[in-house]
Amino acid sequence: MSRTDQVLKQIKTLSTNTPDVEAAAIVDNDGLMIASALPADMDDDSVAAMGAALLGLGERITDELARGDFQMVMVRGDSGYLILVRCGPEAVLSVLAAKGAKLGLIFLDVSRAAKEVARLLG
Repeated sequence: MSRTDQVLKQIKTLSTNTPDVEAAAIVDNDGLMIASALPADMDDDSVAAMGAALLGLGERITDELARGDFQMVMVRGDSGYLILVRCGPEAVLSVLAAKGAKLGLIFLDVSRAAKEVARLLG
């Protein structure tokens, strides 16, 4: 199994096995999609570009405001959450979660998945 297939398998597992996780994607720092388990009605390129932009902003904010090393960006909307977590120096894991999601469980599973993806991309 190729490295890309292993990364895709990891995010599909996250999307199907973690309650309230609706979709996941791995995006590189330049905003290019590496792998995705997104609904068909979502544009991969837009998700990748916005994820990379938000990641860059999050990292700059943590640096400028002396909040330590970047760990996560979370955006909450009326219909749910977007969570971005760094997975190695060159990529970010982007996760969509449902409105009533149990965030503690999601944070734990997302953190584990990000570590595994970082290892695979390493």
